[in-house]
Order: sequence, then structure tokens, then C-alpha cells
Amino acid sequence: MANPQVHHLFHNSIADHCFTADRSGLAVARDNNVELYSIKGSQFGLQDELRGHDKLVTGVDIAPQSGKIVTCSQDRNAYVWEPTQDGTWKPTLVLLRINRAATCVRWSPSETKFAVGSGARIAAVCYFEEENDWWVSKHLKKPLRSTVTSLAWHPNSVLLGVGSTDGHARVLSGFIKGIDERPEPSVWGERLPFNTVCGEFLNQTAGWVKGVAFSPSGDALAFVSMDSTITIAYPAGENQPPKAVVSVSTQALPFADLIWISESEIVCAGYDCAPLRFQGSEADWQLVNSLDPSASATSSGGPQREESALNMFRQMDLRGKAKDDTQLKTVHQNTINTIRFHGSKAISTSGVDGRVVIWSL
Repeated sequence: MANPQVHHLFHNSIADHCFTADRSGLAVARDNNVELYSIKGSQFGLQDELRGHDKLVTGVDIAPQSGKIVTCSQDRNAYVWEPTQDGTWKPTLVLLRINRAATCVRWSPSETKFAVGSGARIAAVCYFEEENDWWVSKHLKKPLRSTVTSLAWHPNSVLLGVGSTDGHARVLSGFIKGIDERPEPSVWGERLPFNTVCGEFLNQTAGWVKGVAFSPSGDALAFVSMDSTITIAYPAGENQPPKAVVSVSTQALPFADLIWISESEIVCAGYDCAPLRFQGSEADWQLVNSLDPSASATSSGGPQREESALNMFRQMDLRGKAKDDTQLKTVHQNTINTIRFHGSKAISTSGVDGRVVIWSL
């Protein structure tokens, strides 16, 4: 496996990041702004800054085809940024109509709409209304009962995976009449009017769901929770119990995000500061290894981690203090917040340490 490319951009937390389709540009959420970097070879240069939010930016996403950027923030607003001929960015305010912070945002594959999660127990599906020349939203409310922490679009751009702090991962219909074409029947259902509940899965310990993702085919949904588990659900059809729901408990620290590499492979990352690779099928899933070889001994937990803790307390007992061990063995030096695709054979991660790391698959 090739060594990861490490880019330490600054000493602030990165809430979210996204590369352009050709990977020549990068958008990074930093405090109240979004920084835009141009990439030449292995060099990242600050090119521009999107200023408009007055509180922490919690999400950023770039539409691959149009290049439009959508951002959301704790100020309860979202903006769609479009490039202009003079090289600047024009923001358009989105009518979210939420009374709590926006937590995450993702474009649909069709790029005709996007979804915004919030602390108001709402997922807002936003689309452009040409008559009034603005972005408006429709709210997915029921049966959401707590803060929406993560969102994922199905390949058909209609179904939306929603993770929240009530311990549930749900699949809801975000069908917008006049914007979406009627989707083909799938294992999630045939008739999909707006806010139809197509799937609802509870984490075993009711732990907060931190990340959700559809498989490449859209026929399975995976989610990670604060109890250090990953759960993969395989639906059987409309009004039918699922074919299988596989939950894998780990000794790792909680996960914050995940991404499907293929129908049989998932990469998760979070508070252990290293991406972990899982493989499996409907029958079973299991932890295979860590993408960060220096972290493989600690990410899976077990005897090594227990021995490390024992040694730390032994040092405190013998010397009156623990040894100065502030540098982690992992590439990331703090929690990983976001995982993104970086082409077809690589993924990128960003986190609290201000680093963006590209991992070859």
C-alpha cells in the first residue's frame, strides 16, 4: 500500500471538506468561512475564501458537474455559491426555515437539489424555484425525533439516508414533484411520495448515529454509531422485514463517518484517528485492517491497547508522572470528521488536527 499524502493546512479543526471533480481544487470548512485551495502536484495554495456565515460552518459540498458549492452553518443558514466570469463567487441564500443550527449538507447525484440536516429535528430538501429565482426547501419531519447528524443520497437522487441522535438511521423519500422523475422500483419501494418512510433501523444500544451511506447499488444502507459499531441493513422490499441487518461491534473508539468502497467493502473513521477497513456480505461483516499501518496495533483494540494503558500507569507509579507522549503514532493527530472519495482508487479524510490526508486503495 502506498504511503498516504499528508497535507497539514492549518492548526484549526476541519468540520468538512470536498474536492472538485478533477481534484484540482479543495473546499475546506474553517471556523465561520470556507477556504478554497488550488492544487498543483502536491502543493495546496489558498486561492479564495467564501465569507457569508457568521457562525461555525458545519458542512460544505461541491456539485461535480456544475461546480456549485453549497455551505451550511450554525447560523441556521445555507448558501449556494456560483462562480462568476470575473473569478469571484456569487452567494445565493437558501430559504431553510429552521430554528436550530444546520449540521450537514449534501448535493444529490442529479445536482438539482441538496439536503440540509439540522438540530431542529428536520432534514430540509432544497431545490431551485425558477419563477422566483431562489432556493426553497421542503421539510422531512416525521418520524425524526432528534438532531440530524448525517445525510446520504441514494443513487436515484430521490431516497435520502438520515442519521440522527435518537439512535435511528432512516431512509426517507425526498421526491419533489416537477424536479424529480419518477424513480424505478427498488428494494426500498415503488411509490415514493415526499416523506415516505422506506426504512427505519435502530442502533442496538440507541447510540447516536454519526454517519450513514448507501452502497454503490443503493440496495444496502450502512451506518456508524457512538457505541463503536457499524451496522449494514439489507432491505427485502416494500412493507417487508429486511433480509439481513448485520451489526459489527469493535474495540475501536467511536466512528464519525464511513464510505462504501464497493458492495463488499466499507471504510470507517472517527475518534481512533485512523481509517478502518471492513469487508463482508449479507451473511457477515468483519474488521479486516487499518489503512494506517502505524495504527494497526491500536485501532483494533485488544491486548496491545490494554498493555499500552498498563504501561502508562506503571510509568506514573514508578516516576510519579507519565512519559511525555503527545505525538500519536497515527497519521492523523486527532479525530477524523469526514471521509470523501478522491478519484476511483483513493479516499481523503479530514479532521480536528487541520489535516487532509489522501489514502490510496
